[in-house]
Amino acid sequence: MALLLPKTNFVLAIFLLLLMLSTSKGSLDVHYYHQTCPQAENIIFETVRKASINDPKVPARILRMFFHDCFIRGCDASVLLDSTPGNQAEKDGPPNISLASFYVIEDAKTKLEMACPGTVSCADIIAIAARDVVAMSRGPYWNVLKGRKDGRVSKASETVNLPAPTFNVTQLIQSFAQRGLGLKDLVALSGGHSLGFSHCSSFEARVHNFSSVHDVDPTMNTEFAERLKEKCPKLNRDRNAGEFLDSTASTFDNDYYLRLMAGEGLFGSDQALLTDYRTRWIVESFAKDQGLFFREFTASMVKLGNVGVLENGEVRLKCQAVN
Repeated sequence: MALLLPKTNFVLAIFLLLLMLSTSKGSLDVHYYHQTCPQAENIIFETVRKASINDPKVPARILRMFFHDCFIRGCDASVLLDSTPGNQAEKDGPPNISLASFYVIEDAKTKLEMACPGTVSCADIIAIAARDVVAMSRGPYWNVLKGRKDGRVSKASETVNLPAPTFNVTQLIQSFAQRGLGLKDLVALSGGHSLGFSHCSSFEARVHNFSSVHDVDPTMNTEFAERLKEKCPKLNRDRNAGEFLDSTASTFDNDYYLRLMAGEGLFGSDQALLTDYRTRWIVESFAKDQGLFFREFTASMVKLGNVGVLENGEVRLKCQAVN
């Protein structure tokens, strides 16, 4: 009988996990604001569109903001909270110092408070804005489930739980699994790196003194590595130096996967997706079929948006502070 106990516990754990996930998803609805604030999505879209015209960096920053919010405490807008004298918030944690464009979410929130006071959560604004920046960048469009509430807790110390650009596939799998996300979600959501730019600090270790045997990461294309060395020399004094995440960094497409196939993944965690047998076949599939990538990306974004949904939180009046 004792031999059956671990299996029983495992089945019970899986059941409870599925129950929690289904409960989170069940609390959200595509038409959540249909009666209370029907213009909500239009207000958010126009705010994000105008900000993106003024600053082309906005789309990548908003998409990254959504990832970083949902990976810590779930999608509760905790990443938007400012630090206080008694607490250092997530946005001031080391991985989030380079996050920007918080003003776009605040601007949308200000307009929503004028149109529908106390109705639309900051967490929903981030989720909708993330969808909009992808669609604006020629990527897919999907219906965002809504009804999230905003959290009241934000701790910089918890940002150590964000997946790092140095992670191998095993570490990535573990990190995503803790959020109820599987292999396809991991590879599809990594495609968010189709947009944006990275500073040298996130990848320079791959081209300088990589190991005791190799100065450059051997999985990296030689010409690509030489280009990165020029942009990020050992004694780099340019704090703005870096590289775009793929060759079409303002267009959301499957070029990211084509770059991986060519050995031009910028982060070690990116290139690892091709070198590991568990994820290589998915990378190859997305590189061959952009439509497949778009379908899997939208499914994974909806899934990520269900992580840690709060039912007993609040709707903040200002996104940078609790009510």
